[in-house]
Amino acid sequence: MKKIIIVFSIIFLFVYLTNVKGKEVVVPKEAIRLRVIANSNSEYDQKIKMKLSIEIEEEITKLLKDTKNIAEARKIIKNNLQVLNMKVSEILKKEGYKDTYKLTFGNAFFPEKKYKGIIYEKGYYETLLITLGKGNGNNWWCVLFPPLCLMEANENETGEVEYKFFVKELLEKYL
Repeated sequence: MKKIIIVFSIIFLFVYLTNVKGKEVVVPKEAIRLRVIANSNSEYDQKIKMKLSIEIEEEITKLLKDTKNIAEARKIIKNNLQVLNMKVSEILKKEGYKDTYKLTFGNAFFPEKKYKGIIYEKGYYETLLITLGKGNGNNWWCVLFPPLCLMEANENETGEVEYKFFVKELLEKYL
């Protein structure tokens, strides 16, 4: 009996997890985005962009972790712009990046993007924008509020994410 319950539980989890994979994530109208634009598309500039993106997103996530609404998120970001600017400077210095950068918060233009089959309309969106150097490289963006940074979107990235599920691997191994 115990084995039957375990098998049914594993099957249920497998079905649930495989259905979660295909869900569309749509950015709400009232959202605050984080966008980091690389100086160029050189391997070095793209590496710096990704390193900065990951670390600054983690910092902002800490700041916004208990935020209940967009007005509160907006206020926290505005009140911490100097702190965030110092954090960006610190990260870039640690990475040996010697070019300029600019951090702004306000409305920024986004071109139309298609990512994972979803079209994100072009337009001006409330954004914490970090531009490295000349800002001629591909960009990375996510949504800070509500937090959707799990759907990290790299410009020109069209490959599918490969999902591996522990339960699926167990089922394939033993059944």
